[in-house]
Amino acid sequence: MDSSRNAPLKVVIVGGSALGQSAGPAGPVQIGRTRDLIDGMASLPLSAGDLELIDEVRALEELKSAIAGRQARAAVAFDLAQRRVQARAGVPVAEQGRGLGAQLALARRESPARGGRLLGLARALVTEMPHTLAALESGRLNEWRATLLVRETACLSAADRCAVDEELSPDTGAFDGAGDRQLVAAARAAAYRRDPRSVTQRASHAARDRHVSLRPAPDTMTYLTALLPVAQGVAVHAELTRHADTCRAIGDERSRGQLMADALVERTTGTSGGFSRVEVQLIMTDRTLLQGDSEPARLTGYGIVPAGWARDLLTTTNPGQFKEFPVDQATGQVSGGASGSSIEPKRGFEVWLRRLYTAPGSGELVGVDSRSRLFTTGQRRFLQARDDLCRTPYCDAPIRHYDHIIPWHTNGPTSLANGAGLCEACNHTKELDGWRARPHADPRRRHGLKVTTPTGHIYHSTAPPLPGSRPSGRGREQEAGTQHRSSAPPPSPSHAPDGRSTQAYPHVQRSLRVDFVYA
Repeated sequence: MDSSRNAPLKVVIVGGSALGQSAGPAGPVQIGRTRDLIDGMASLPLSAGDLELIDEVRALEELKSAIAGRQARAAVAFDLAQRRVQARAGVPVAEQGRGLGAQLALARRESPARGGRLLGLARALVTEMPHTLAALESGRLNEWRATLLVRETACLSAADRCAVDEELSPDTGAFDGAGDRQLVAAARAAAYRRDPRSVTQRASHAARDRHVSLRPAPDTMTYLTALLPVAQGVAVHAELTRHADTCRAIGDERSRGQLMADALVERTTGTSGGFSRVEVQLIMTDRTLLQGDSEPARLTGYGIVPAGWARDLLTTTNPGQFKEFPVDQATGQVSGGASGSSIEPKRGFEVWLRRLYTAPGSGELVGVDSRSRLFTTGQRRFLQARDDLCRTPYCDAPIRHYDHIIPWHTNGPTSLANGAGLCEACNHTKELDGWRARPHADPRRRHGLKVTTPTGHIYHSTAPPLPGSRPSGRGREQEAGTQHRSSAPPPSPSHAPDGRSTQAYPHVQRSLRVDFVYA
């Protein structure tokens, strides 16, 4: 066999040194060389044979690891430089370094929470685990496995961590072909041998981190995850398993997994349907709800759901008595008036219809300004419907704070244009020195947010589209206007939720916010 088949992939960098080599002082030239690497990779032709393609995949994986090592060194260098700047500015030692993880997260297009973890990983590798970092930079260890080693030694002192790093050095070849579990087990054993007391204390304190989380899954499903102490976790799983086996033994045709999932929901909520006086917020267009349109809906806390699934949730499963829910023409709220929309709700559901008005093309909501210090209940509902998740770029955490983009103490108004939904961490980061946020005023686009970091880098965030929104453009605006005229007449000026005339929005579209509560 030709030995050249197994030759490593060679990347030629035009106009500079390869990544990881000394290239002189940092600056535009060095950044340009890194970008040359990106351009060079894009222009490389794929290998011709099967063996060469596998070798290329392996070489590219090693290149990714080397880049991760380079990122770690750059992150630590940035951290040290910024701390020196903050020290000269008189920032207390305890507060130095705040917001640096968020800046790195934006640069890596990651969430702020992950940015903090990545900075911690970089510090551990550069300052305490030189063997692991060397293996990462040489491509023998990927970033995830380096993260596992850092995680399992986090409770040790710097000296003990260095000793474990040397003991588990990839240079020994002890972990060639080993899986993640074997690597974790070896790291835990080595850490315990060095400092059994710290490892034991870490395990006893871990119960304080118990929590339950929810994240979307494909096809209108969710992952409900609980982090529990091992005894309680095993007990819960054993009880669900016992219940499923009992049901199967008496002839229940549901699968074991289905029975366990159904039992978990029923025992948590106290009802067989799974809802126990819990409000679920669904946003859809009037055409989707009342005319069978295919425009998808949005379920708050989950994301986009199919139109048919949204209608079925309200109407077809276990239907109740036909009931009418009138809508007040002035406020858009459900009232006791004679006019309104009729739907057939599920048994036990109380349904409220609230009208949201969106401008055609951009999908921007038409709202109300306020002179008060705090956002009103209606404004908070509006911001939740508009923003859905934290508005910081790349952050998809749930909204916890309704924030003034331009702060109130600098005369920022309490208005929908100056409001944004943020998670708690991002709201605190925004208040640090050097951070600045401004609303992006463009009537042709949805609500925009511009974030400037202490280093002067600028990042943008745009409110997600509401169901029924269309891209901007003359053709789309005409299409939106045509659809509106075919479905219902335009609302009168008194229909606008802020009481102002809608003449400034000649093609206002209607969108219904459906809130339903299980009685």
